[in-house]
Amino acid sequence: MSTTAPKIAVVYYSATGNVHQLAKALAEGAEKAGAEVRLRRVPELAPDAAIDSNPAWRAHVDAIADEVPVATLDDLSWADAYAFGSPTRYGNIASQLKQFIDSTGGLWQQGTFHDKPFTGFASAHNAHGGNESTLLALYNTAHHWGSLIVSPGFTDGSVYAAGGNPYGTVHVGSSGEVADSTLEAARYQGERLAKLAQKLAA
Repeated sequence: MSTTAPKIAVVYYSATGNVHQLAKALAEGAEKAGAEVRLRRVPELAPDAAIDSNPAWRAHVDAIADEVPVATLDDLSWADAYAFGSPTRYGNIASQLKQFIDSTGGLWQQGTFHDKPFTGFASAHNAHGGNESTLLALYNTAHHWGSLIVSPGFTDGSVYAAGGNPYGTVHVGSSGEVADSTLEAARYQGERLAKLAQKLAA
């Protein structure tokens, strides 16, 4: 097996901070498994008027401005594996993340994403508000990229403790703060991604 640490890009969009919390936990899990991680947020596209209409949105945008670097295509070229996260927007991924994905055509044509592990995570306000459909929509990108989908499945007790979503770790916004059990499931998902990336590099 290769002893080189796998390189993982955790790329996400978060409005009020829930997906941000999942992204950080997933990055922690990947690092625990020995990976080198780049935690990156995609640019905010919403106008200030929309952001200011929600105090939690404004607070999060301001809080992460200097904390998390903005994702670039170089981060994707650098990585051996990917974890993408998004809040649900009508059962689909947020336009901010979609815009970033739509800029990857050149890398796709070069075969940058071929055979690289890919996993997803999400958050919706309601328990049945679109978390699973958002993840399945996100995984369409992996299919087109030729990447290898690495969902958590029911492979660890943390998945069950967090509500049992085999597609990826999710948070229900109406439940309040992201639960410790959900963060633990995200850490496991990151660890699983890193370990499988390491195996593929062997």
